[in-house]
Amino acid sequence: MKKTDEDRVIAVTKSGTKITEKIADELAAETERGYDLSLGRRRGRPSLDRGVSPRVTFRITGELQERARERAEREGKSLSELARDALADYVK
Repeated sequence: MKKTDEDRVIAVTKSGTKITEKIADELAAETERGYDLSLGRRRGRPSLDRGVSPRVTFRITGELQERARERAEREGKSLSELARDALADYVK
């Protein structure tokens, strides 16, 4: 089967989705028609609680980070989940 210009891949998203000429044309047409922004999807991660979850940032050593990643993997958690659980236990 011969590929047409429509099938030519012009970009690839971070997640690996291939954007062809046809998809780009469809997205452009949708954009030109306009959007109802009230129907749009929320960006960012879902809240951990009601409303906006505050973000906490702090620095740690490379060794502590590696040990925490290993433990999180053993427990089937993300590093963030491990840190939240540890902080919650600490402040009890």
